[in-house]
Amino acid sequence: MDLTLLRTFLAVHRAGSFTRAAQFLDMSQPTVTAQIRSLEKQIGRQLFQRLSRGVTPTTVADELAAKLAPHLDALEEITARDLLGTDPLDHTVHLAGPAEIIGQRVLPALADLVRRGLRLRVTLGPGGELLAGLAAGRHDIVVSDVRPRERGLTSTALADDEYVLVGAPRWAVLLPRERIAEHGPSALDDVPVIGDSEEQVLARRYWAAVFDAKPPAPAALVVPDLRAVLACVRAGAGIAVLPRHLCAEALADGSAVTLFDPEVPPLTTLFVALRAGEPSRPHLAHLHARLVAHAAEW
Repeated sequence: MDLTLLRTFLAVHRAGSFTRAAQFLDMSQPTVTAQIRSLEKQIGRQLFQRLSRGVTPTTVADELAAKLAPHLDALEEITARDLLGTDPLDHTVHLAGPAEIIGQRVLPALADLVRRGLRLRVTLGPGGELLAGLAAGRHDIVVSDVRPRERGLTSTALADDEYVLVGAPRWAVLLPRERIAEHGPSALDDVPVIGDSEEQVLARRYWAAVFDAKPPAPAALVVPDLRAVLACVRAGAGIAVLPRHLCAEALADGSAVTLFDPEVPPLTTLFVALRAGEPSRPHLAHLHARLVAHAAEW
């Protein structure tokens, strides 16, 4: 079996497109197509289904990629490190995730890899949208607060974080815990809620888990950045549901307080996602391992 065909197959499987794979391999698209057809003929099985945009792997292709990737990537690393004398971290990685997670947790965890030569290009945005971009090949790795469900992606749970209902200290006086415990969500009906989207995703999750209800709608203030939401909370504009890690400093210095302590606090899980087959690529494996290691302390 020609290793060139297998390398081309793995590139197409990871890229989800003959065109993107051709760019990565510095080949023409017809050459990539011909090599995939040759490999399919040799093994007697279809590897990809052609779509209007790109391709999707068959189950045979997924199984083949899972078996091949660690070995081909190891050969690539040996060639780069031992024969060419290059560092496996000498790559550019397109990383994506929500702004507050990337800024507070992910980038500090990767500082050492950047010093060693890894180049990062970062895209910020909602987890769901970024996972679609990962599947389409626009990103290499995504940290998300949404469980990846797209076909062709693999993910690892990094850490759990608690959702908390917070406000400035004045709101704790106006909304004593006993009132919320007695009256439930109705105690909050006339209180301005601050969110990062019109959908109030975090508030909806909290209200559903804690009160079995929906939050007041619409939000009084919408700003598409949870760090800005926290700033508005500290200024006294209203209350908000935030991940505890984001507001831990504000809770510690007293500029924000938790307004309610449910018996079972709602949790969110952070995931790191890659395209199937890519976790064995040396530079991505280093990055993935570093995030998993640091997540134990989050």
